[in-house]
Amino acid sequence: MKTRLFGLLAATALTIAGVSAASAADLPSRVAPAPVFAPVPVFTWTGFYVGVNAGYGWNNGDDATSVFVPAGAVGVGSVPGTITFDDDNGDGFVGGGQIGYNYQIGSFVVGLEADLQWADLGGSNGTAAFPAQWGLYAFEPAGVAGGLDWFGTVRARVGVAFDRALIYATGGFAYGGSDDDNDFFSNNDDVRTGWALGAGVEYAFTNNLTAGIEGLWVNLDEDNNSAFIGSSVPFAGASRQAVEVAGADRDNDADFFVARAKLNYKFSTY
Repeated sequence: MKTRLFGLLAATALTIAGVSAASAADLPSRVAPAPVFAPVPVFTWTGFYVGVNAGYGWNNGDDATSVFVPAGAVGVGSVPGTITFDDDNGDGFVGGGQIGYNYQIGSFVVGLEADLQWADLGGSNGTAAFPAQWGLYAFEPAGVAGGLDWFGTVRARVGVAFDRALIYATGGFAYGGSDDDNDFFSNNDDVRTGWALGAGVEYAFTNNLTAGIEGLWVNLDEDNNSAFIGSSVPFAGASRQAVEVAGADRDNDADFFVARAKLNYKFSTY
């Protein structure tokens, strides 16, 4: 009797175990989820940027000019005379900053850039021979004909991108002048306008930091109805003023080339 009872219990246990195993097989298995990998953003030239630049400029002006100055032009009671400018060097350092925006379409990049530069291109404190009496009016001769103390441009840029390298052409509006009255930006008598044309190459070392070199040819024209010859204090208590000789032509058009290195910070677009 006991043997039959133990056999029945064993058969029951085996049946329950088999049913439990089958039920467990029907349950969904707990599999670890596949790892998620965030894609690395593809570099793009699209975005705003700001930066600084520095380089050297070569002025194509020719300063060997003589201008006859009538009586009273330099100051009240000044004598008439001729001022003869020396052939001064109009080459020098150029540096400033820029701001712009690029938009990339496939491999092509278009953009707009504006810059403002300080330029040591013979715009002020030139050397010249003139009547000694003008010294009573603290007369200072103008710099190199076509010389500049500052200039700026607003240009379009069109280029081709090879991943992080960009080769581009650029051109647009240019403006600039010399420090007529030794008070930077306060006198507009010598402001000239014209055009700028050039090319450059730029490379992105990171997604935000780019550097490059650029060559720019700038031509600024001036109305030659008068000649700027320097600045003076025309009478006691007066402020320094530009001295212009009506009807004279000193060829103050500026024609110069600039080679410069540029460093930009590009704001992220993703």
